[in-house]
Amino acid sequence: MTTASARHILVKSEEQCQQLKTDIEGGADFAELAKQHSSCPSGNSGGDLGEFGPGMMVPEFDQVVFSADVNTVQGPVKTQFGYHLLEVTARSE
Repeated sequence: MTTASARHILVKSEEQCQQLKTDIEGGADFAELAKQHSSCPSGNSGGDLGEFGPGMMVPEFDQVVFSADVNTVQGPVKTQFGYHLLEVTARSE
């Protein structure tokens, strides 16, 4: 079974999500921004979600995590929880 490891930052607005992505692309540390801004409890650990398989996350999340390039920040991705920046840190087939 395919599995992936990812980290994310969850915020309320698309604008804030886009600004954080711009900050990361400019050299800001993903984990530090997750600790400062993410409304998900995973923010405390730099946004790390650990390893999971298909179907364990919401569909919008899965779609990105199981297709995006590894170590590339993706988003904003809108889900029922808000707006996410996602980074796939590893994926195995």
